[in-house]
Amino acid sequence: MSLHDELTAAQRCLDDLVRAVGRLEGQVESGLDIRRVRTDADHLRESLALLRAAAPPGTATARPDLVTISDTPYDTSLWTDADDEGLGSARTRGRRAP
Repeated sequence: MSLHDELTAAQRCLDDLVRAVGRLEGQVESGLDIRRVRTDADHLRESLALLRAAAPPGTATARPDLVTISDTPYDTSLWTDADDEGLGSARTRGRRAP
């Protein structure tokens, strides 16, 4: 995975965590423990934003160039000087596999 993909996956997980903490706040009595969890989730959100901002430029949108491969068959004359090494016994007449 690229850095951008990893940061996006981490952001999704963090968003899920923040939503879960919000649901927990509605079910658990307000107290120090739930406030600490909420604060920790907020700190994680800030840290991830800083990490995303510190990422090297160009990594956020860098994608490998796509290469189009034609479906038309290759010219068989390209392979006339090639030997059959590595092609298997089925490609060589009169020979059998060991």
